[in-house]
Amino acid sequence: MKVFSTHFVLKGGSDYIDLVPVFPDILRTLLQDIGQMPEEEEIMNMLIDLNISDLERNRKPEGYNRKGKIRLVFPMDRKEFYFKTYGKNNDLAKVSDKVAAILKDGGVNFDILQNDDADFD
Repeated sequence: MKVFSTHFVLKGGSDYIDLVPVFPDILRTLLQDIGQMPEEEEIMNMLIDLNISDLERNRKPEGYNRKGKIRLVFPMDRKEFYFKTYGKNNDLAKVSDKVAAILKDGGVNFDILQNDDADFD
């Protein structure tokens, strides 16, 4: 079965602040896998810094919500982030596995939900 949304739900004592050391790797992995890596390193650093400043304050960050194959979303209603595809031709399994490994290596405690009800415009 294809995966159209993958949710990384923070559990236990894990919180947004625990994503600070791993967020740059998560964002780079996502953008590389979907072919949307910015050409200029300054733009990449800006995307990382915008999110890290919120994560350091243990607040919900912006994520990566620009138009593209996949978006990285931090919803309002629970401590999680998820990847969501727009097209049914995109499978999230590969990038999700890589991000799960990054989170595990970073000591972040999480559960994974796939194809959860995650709709946005």
